[in-house]
Amino acid sequence: MNYIGSKHKLSNFIKSTVYAVVGEDLSDKIFCDIFAGTGIVGRNFKTEAKKIIANDCEYYSYVLNKNYIENHTEIPNKQDFIDELNNLPLAENGFIYKNYCVGGNGKRQYFSDYNGKKIDTIRQKIEEWKNENKISSNLYFFLLASLLECADKVANTASVYGAYLKHLKKSAEKELILQSAIYDLNDRNHEVFNADSNILISQIVGDILYLDPPYNARQYGANYHLLNTIAKYDNFVPKGKTGMREYAKSNYCSSTKVLIEFDNLIKNAHFQYIFLSYNNEGLMSVENLKKIMQKYGKYDLAEIDYQRFKADKTENRNHKADKTKESLHILEKRL
Repeated sequence: MNYIGSKHKLSNFIKSTVYAVVGEDLSDKIFCDIFAGTGIVGRNFKTEAKKIIANDCEYYSYVLNKNYIENHTEIPNKQDFIDELNNLPLAENGFIYKNYCVGGNGKRQYFSDYNGKKIDTIRQKIEEWKNENKISSNLYFFLLASLLECADKVANTASVYGAYLKHLKKSAEKELILQSAIYDLNDRNHEVFNADSNILISQIVGDILYLDPPYNARQYGANYHLLNTIAKYDNFVPKGKTGMREYAKSNYCSSTKVLIEFDNLIKNAHFQYIFLSYNNEGLMSVENLKKIMQKYGKYDLAEIDYQRFKADKTENRNHKADKTKESLHILEKRL
């Protein structure tokens, strides 16, 4: 998925830094990714750590991580369910089609009419199977995660859902085909939460805590509201031109609240090693981050040049202004 703040391209940097500080054998370590997003960091440590704890306050993220992190054993016949979902007759008046397709309301065009109906069809059947106890919880989240990823690939947006495009772009014209969101197998149990990180931090214990909070005022609940709507598939009245739903606002996106919020998170963390991803354009300065983290133990910093996320892939990304500095702040905490 094209995702703001994704650490996919920074995975090697993060992993090598963790190895340098903690050691390469993580088989007895509990690793927590408490602002998990699409779960890419936790997924990269899943087969190495004793246990992964993943959390995010956004429900679409919870769905993705329930599949990619918590699912760890083979689900029997899962491809049969994928095939059946791909071959269902299309629903005509589902929630996505009615509210986010031109044919449904004559206004919003987040999806083509066909794809809106296909999303409704698949989503309704998954929920029906769940309510009738025809599928396990593991299979339910596997199918939902598969739908979220495939719907995102055909969305008529510039990668985020704060607005839709006036005309269907080429990728949005393609017909949605449900494909498996494949997860790594191992023999260890993992745990996924859908909670406020600053509340959850007092309820969990581990060894390595990875932090990737929002860097600026952009709210993920607004930017990815439609993924939450597909994941929850609840009834509400979409608001405004973009069909927004109610969403929780993060204190990490507030210049007046972020430092207090971050200090409390570090103070209440029961983890020896803490790694914070942040860039030089964030609401918290390097000086403030260092000042807070040094209160609780031994501080260090690793940095790498990084290419800024851009929604419009057609823009020239080689310009110097597109570069930013990604930092990994390191704390060995006194416990």
